[in-house]
Amino acid sequence: MTRPRIRVAAYVIRLRTVPELLVFDHVGMPQAGTQIPAGGVHPDEDPEQAVLREVFEETGLRTALVIQQLVVVNKPHPDTRQPRRTTYFHLQAPAATADTWNHTVSGDGDDTGLTFACRFLPLPLEEPLADDQDAWLAHIDPLWATASGSRRRL
Repeated sequence: MTRPRIRVAAYVIRLRTVPELLVFDHVGMPQAGTQIPAGGVHPDEDPEQAVLREVFEETGLRTALVIQQLVVVNKPHPDTRQPRRTTYFHLQAPAATADTWNHTVSGDGDDTGLTFACRFLPLPLEEPLADDQDAWLAHIDPLWATASGSRRRL
């Protein structure tokens, strides 16, 4: 049996008039869909360190704080079907964080050099995220449940 790839994913929430979720789209690759920061955990890296690193690498945001670990999900990659184990985290961004920006991905992953268009979306989301990444938002607030999340047990 193949060992799963160990990953983290970040629900970065900004509290304004309504709570908002940090998402991004691949510039020039709309087929990738709207996503949250996520990626692999390096060997001997703590998951909380990994989620902060992934948020920085994929969005450039350095000021997010980890609030809590939410859930660990075993789900294969949607394209390759390779096993993955993803730990979802709730993070908070300062209210003064910019509304939108473009960021070129840093680090040593597959996304290095790609440009992501980052923005905040009001919660609850009107549209699902790529790969059902929205499925666990209700673990932060039941009012944020989406069609993907409503199929999950809380």
